[in-house]
Amino acid sequence: MNRVFIGYDPREAVAYNVLQHSILRRASTPTAVVPLALGQLGGLMVRERNPLQSTDFSFSRFLTPSLSGFEGWSLFIDCDMLVLDDIAKLFALADDRYALMVVKHDHRPQEEVKFLGAVQTKYEKKNWSSVMLFNNARCRALTPDYVNTASGLDLHQFKWLGDDGLIGELPHRWGHLVDYDPQAPVEDLSLIHYTIGGPYFDDYRDCGYADVWFAERDAMLACAQRSR
Repeated sequence: MNRVFIGYDPREAVAYNVLQHSILRRASTPTAVVPLALGQLGGLMVRERNPLQSTDFSFSRFLTPSLSGFEGWSLFIDCDMLVLDDIAKLFALADDRYALMVVKHDHRPQEEVKFLGAVQTKYEKKNWSSVMLFNNARCRALTPDYVNTASGLDLHQFKWLGDDGLIGELPHRWGHLVDYDPQAPVEDLSLIHYTIGGPYFDDYRDCGYADVWFAERDAMLACAQRSR
């Protein structure tokens, strides 16, 4: 079974639900989708919130291997995304030579503020941690104690691996950054990331690929109507 962990923040609950729908409606193999909601993590996530955190899951994402029992492969993705392809195709890219596989962005945002007034932090490997395919057995450094005490940069720059050669690369189609990356036909994209702000926020209703998100939302709601 493919395990997908999605970062959850109550302010983006609608984004989570639409993303989950986008995954499950296209999945060709059994797929479990798990929200990383802080209220469900108990004592696993106890670190105080950092003022630079833009979401509840800035650090909890790194609990994915632990929550998977350090076995098999698991995917973490942010909630401000849509999956437009069969998630089994992403898991098929898993390569045991690596401890972790990501989309290796060269992302250098120019703005100082993103959605809901959050500070736009800038650092090497920016957005690499937004889509992470974990080879869980090789990520044993990510114990709950380490995740709760390590610095943000140590976590998001994968210093816990000790060797960047253990980071494999996923095709860019699995991490298109909306309104940063050049516009591309939807059929050429497998995952789109509304990283600066999704169309479910009033200030970003006209962002790139907003029509794709609204179409997915409407498809989800139509399913709910048919089930009544």
